[in-house]
Amino acid sequence: MSTPKSNVTTFITGLLIGAAAGAIAGILLAPDKGSETRRKFSQKAKELKDSLPDQIEALKNAIDQKLNEIKSSIKDV
Repeated sequence: MSTPKSNVTTFITGLLIGAAAGAIAGILLAPDKGSETRRKFSQKAKELKDSLPDQIEALKNAIDQKLNEIKSSIKDV
């Protein structure tokens, strides 16, 4: 049986891979010149890299809060 921490890690990993795949597909399927596509791809990669730590931290906090709520309600029962 998986522990909650490994489930969270798996979820975050899947979320990040899905977001990256969606961004890449959107850029590569756009009807632009190669140089424009590469520029857009580079810009999106930089934006993702810059915002990723904040998004991960927010997700961890939200998950921790939910886990604490669940633990509290289990104790009450």
